[in-house]
Parts: sequence; structure tokens; C-alpha cells
Amino acid sequence: MNDPLTDLVAPSLADIDRLARDALEAMPDGFREQCEGVVLRVEDLADDETLAAMGIADPFELTGLYSGVALTEKSFSDLPGGPDEVVLYRRAILDEWAERGDVALGALVAHILVHEIGHHFGLSDEDIARIDPWWE
Repeated sequence: MNDPLTDLVAPSLADIDRLARDALEAMPDGFREQCEGVVLRVEDLADDETLAAMGIADPFELTGLYSGVALTEKSFSDLPGGPDEVVLYRRAILDEWAERGDVALGALVAHILVHEIGHHFGLSDEDIARIDPWWE
């Protein structure tokens, strides 16, 4: 007999990736178009180098990271660099999801993705906190 509770497994990297891509697809056209070329990746946890660069000791404190040049800083005269990128960290996301216990996983992934995309648009963490009370 199949029991839905005993058959549960943790969402995989691919599952989190699908949730993030669904959230990206659900963004309004104008926002989504401004994200074309942004690479989206999902990893289990941030590596030691990333954590050191961010001044973070606990890898479970970092659920997502935008790296690149914000749209507000880009210039046509810039030399091409690497692509802008959003990385979501699966285990940190799952840890937060479990701790919260009051939000759907897809909603949490979407929120983290939108937060990181906010950095792509040139918003600081403080700017994002002022317009999005989610983290309070």
C-alpha cells in the first residue's frame, strides 16, 4: 500500500529549478523581458568562497544570490563580462521552508527569486525590504 507520507522525498535541485522557472514565467512581460540573458542556477549550498566573500559563516543563511551588473549600472560601452546570474540554494531554501512551516515551497522559491531579480534591477536589500515586508 502506498502511503503519501512515507513516500515523500525532499525536493531535488530539478524541482527547485522548475519552481523558479515557473515563477520567472509568471512575472509580468516587461519584467521578464528585462531578465532575458540572466542565468538561473540551483545548487545545494553556497560554497566556502562565496560565503567568505559575503561575510556569511552559516551556508543555511544564504538562500539566493545575484551576481552581475545591475541594469542601473550597465552601459553600452562596457566590455562584455560574464552573464548576470541568480543562484538559488536548495538546502538553505528547504531549511527556511521547514522552519517557517506556513508557506508553500513554490511561494518561497518565487519570493527568493524575485528578491534576487530585484538586485538585477538595481535595488538594494534595504530597498527590497521597504517594498516587500515578507521577511518581517
